[in-house]
Amino acid sequence: MAEINALTALGVVLATAATDAVYVMFTSAVVARRRLSAANWSAIWYTLSSFAVISYTENWIYVGFAAVGSWIGAYASMTFLHRPPGGPAPIGAAPE
Repeated sequence: MAEINALTALGVVLATAATDAVYVMFTSAVVARRRLSAANWSAIWYTLSSFAVISYTENWIYVGFAAVGSWIGAYASMTFLHRPPGGPAPIGAAPE
């Protein structure tokens, strides 16, 4: 069994959480047909995902940490985007 570096594991969790959050923002921008926002979020998405991929390709155990980070990122960003009626518009929404 390979050793787990706690700092690398934390980095993978944070990178994949950020990656999923950015992916949700990218999707929101695409749905809202905001080209510049979608392009910017896409560039950030691929930049963040490279850290996690590079980190866990050397040790398969980090895939579990990537999954945890992915779950956290998607959950947090969906919580952030889901606003109650009358609240501020979600990021990426077209202005009214």
